Amino acid sequence: MEKNNSWLSYFTKFELALWLSSTTIIIISFLSLDGDNYLTLIASLIGATFLILNAKGNVLGQILTVVFSILYGIISYSSAYYGEMITYLGMTAPIAVASVISWIKNPAEKGKNEVKVNHLKPKEYVFLMVLSIIVTIIFYFILKAFNTAALWLSTISVFTSFVASYLTMRRSEYYAIGYAANDVVLIVLWTIATSQNKAYLSVVICFIVFLVNDLYGFYSWLEMKKSQQSIKVYIG
Repeated sequence: MEKNNSWLSYFTKFELALWLSSTTIIIISFLSLDGDNYLTLIASLIGATFLILNAKGNVLGQILTVVFSILYGIISYSSAYYGEMITYLGMTAPIAVASVISWIKNPAEKGKNEVKVNHLKPKEYVFLMVLSIIVTIIFYFILKAFNTAALWLSTISVFTSFVASYLTMRRSEYYAIGYAANDVVLIVLWTIATSQNKAYLSVVICFIVFLVNDLYGFYSWLEMKKSQQSIKVYIG
């Protein structure tokens, strides 16, 4: 493990500001709009935390992703969003476990708490698209059988979640783009839920915060990849 004097020195000033502003917005929105569902608050705070850790390529972020997936699955069940529940409990969480193993086995440097960014070949992206379509079609019929609310949006969420989870496991910087796309879908999905129960507006705000964090995650991984490649060239 990489030794740091403190977590404050581990993160950049921008990352600390992003995490603090994200958690502050989540807490304020919870207290203002949804003061009773503490499970939503806990899940949202864990989400903001694992996103900033993922942006650093820190395996702890993937461990927290597993915890978030379980909590989010429970929240989704209470809203009859069985698609989200099945997706996160049956797909995102297991793939996050696989990602933990993958990230531990592939550090950027020995003893450094940063994953090595992978370079995927074009044929793997083609394979991913085909596999994602197959998985999405299967999930569509499963979700339809469960009378899932907002079926088509839930199905699209399955697709974006699977793409993002797979790319995370494969250590591609494009994982963050996949999650950003998923955030957009979930913002729409939970906005629909908010029209029936205003308490869910805090969930909408949460995913807006997640969207900003995922976009930063993509930028951060591009910088990580550039840095790792320059070190490789320097060492030879």
